[in-house]
Amino acid sequence: MGMSDFYGPADADESIATIHAALDAGITLFDSGDYYAAGRNEQLVGRALRDRRDKAILSIKFGSLRGPDGSWIGVDARPVAVKNFVGYSLTRLGVDHIDIYRPGRLDPNVPIEDTIGAIGDLVKAGYVRAIGLSEVGPDTIRRAHTVHPIADLQIEYSLISRGPESRIFPLLSELGIGVTAYGVLSRGLLSGSTPKAAGDFRAHLPRFKGDNLQRNARLVEALSRIASDRGVTPSQLAVAWVLAKGPGIVPLIGARTRTQLVESLAALQIALTPSEVERIEAALPLADVAGARYDEHQMRVLDSEREGASK
Repeated sequence: MGMSDFYGPADADESIATIHAALDAGITLFDSGDYYAAGRNEQLVGRALRDRRDKAILSIKFGSLRGPDGSWIGVDARPVAVKNFVGYSLTRLGVDHIDIYRPGRLDPNVPIEDTIGAIGDLVKAGYVRAIGLSEVGPDTIRRAHTVHPIADLQIEYSLISRGPESRIFPLLSELGIGVTAYGVLSRGLLSGSTPKAAGDFRAHLPRFKGDNLQRNARLVEALSRIASDRGVTPSQLAVAWVLAKGPGIVPLIGARTRTQLVESLAALQIALTPSEVERIEAALPLADVAGARYDEHQMRVLDSEREGASK
């Protein structure tokens, strides 16, 4: 996402070099959405994978609608729209199938059974290999899973966004559904990064605003102290924490450059004991997190939040 949208300008050549470096390092899962920069991110990923398609698992989100100014104008997950969206994604990516296809958000006007049924038709036709979900709660997950096996749920999960642990993760474990966790660094907050470039959407997020940012900085300092004790960076420790939470959770690291990629990959060498996990969590209590992960409107419409399933 960040290679084309939301975080300000990015270098396309560096982005492609980063994807190639990730492939060389053994990374297989690449996540995008057809609404990232109006399809330009899919085109970028397609360029990067042109001669390496067999080494990559492509996870693509669809359904969110955006105006020419980049504004968010709704969600469309009607069956006819699903089949339209996938046709455009296959063309932009330059591939004959998508490995995991998922609605980026729940369409409140379309039963999830209808949406999943349409993707199921695409599975039968060979255009899609597996079906995923994103930011939905337990009831939606159960209903979707009765129509077609769900491969994984994509949801925000980090040291300061642990809500899915209460109701969502136990259900996923029961049903045999995996997790792709995004926002593992809370959009850079846990690494000490703050909005600087024009077009950086984090400037509009509650955790990066005013007093909230100052209060959250104390949590980052606590994480930094523990990381220093281990001889690693706060980013590496935050990723290692997610990895330690279970083998069915795959962190999406969101690196935009090769330097960021190398730093994130070092987290694979950090083996945290249960007591270390407890120490880290105790140092960053959820009660001390200032601000929600999205603005008030998004928090209100997110299916995962509306059902009281995550924080």
